[in-house]
Amino acid sequence: MSRHYINSDIKTESRSRIFWLFSDSWVLAKRSIRHITRNLDQLFSVALFPIMFFLLFRYVFGGAIDTGSISYVNFLVAGIFVQMLAFGANYTTMNLAIDLQRGIINRFKSLPISRSALLIGHVGADLVRNMITGLIVIGVSFLVGFQPAAGFIDWVLIFVLAALFSLAISWISAIMGLIVKSIEAAQWTGFIVIFPLTFVSSAFVPTETMPFALRLFAENQPLTHVIEAIRSWLVGTPVGDSGWLAFAWCIGIIIITVPIATWLFKRQTL
Repeated sequence: MSRHYINSDIKTESRSRIFWLFSDSWVLAKRSIRHITRNLDQLFSVALFPIMFFLLFRYVFGGAIDTGSISYVNFLVAGIFVQMLAFGANYTTMNLAIDLQRGIINRFKSLPISRSALLIGHVGADLVRNMITGLIVIGVSFLVGFQPAAGFIDWVLIFVLAALFSLAISWISAIMGLIVKSIEAAQWTGFIVIFPLTFVSSAFVPTETMPFALRLFAENQPLTHVIEAIRSWLVGTPVGDSGWLAFAWCIGIIIITVPIATWLFKRQTL
């Protein structure tokens, strides 16, 4: 064997499992991202539903909802933006269910790749998709009268929090994708969880207008803190406790859900 191949083998063996985990995850993330670029309807389908809600609430209900000193369109943008991130992460559920049901994961088992790489690849690709559709939603908001007061640091905080929130919801969606027994179930499972959370929050109306029990829940659930933090940075109002609580919720969810999803995935692929 030549010295070139000996050195190559030594370098390969010296690389850690962490290196190969990230390397394999990047390869599988690119696989999923190619599906997005070849299937642009995924981007528009994720963005279309929130945009429809945006126009509906902006022009149909906007005149009847009192948001105090903030115009309703400025109030609404953060809620629609977070709703889009939440619904977009549901693709993790469907894509994992498809890979499991169609035997694609069984094919990957025959390759020398990290078992967790497929999970990370799906979540990473959904993060890319959500960031692109998030930009689409923000762009549409300017067309209907949105006037942000955010500076450069505020925009950075908004997109960092958006990325963390997207990852948190995607890992929850990964767990659902590994639990459901069919592709059909994967299509509606996420909506059962996400739909109530987005409406029982401060996304579309101030929580002060809700009955006591709903208000108590809405003011203490993670989506409200994420929405309130992003809204404050967008319109220039004091962020209060919602800023650190939003980050804490997202990081906490990721810390809890990643090991659970990994364990479920390894059970599925034994």
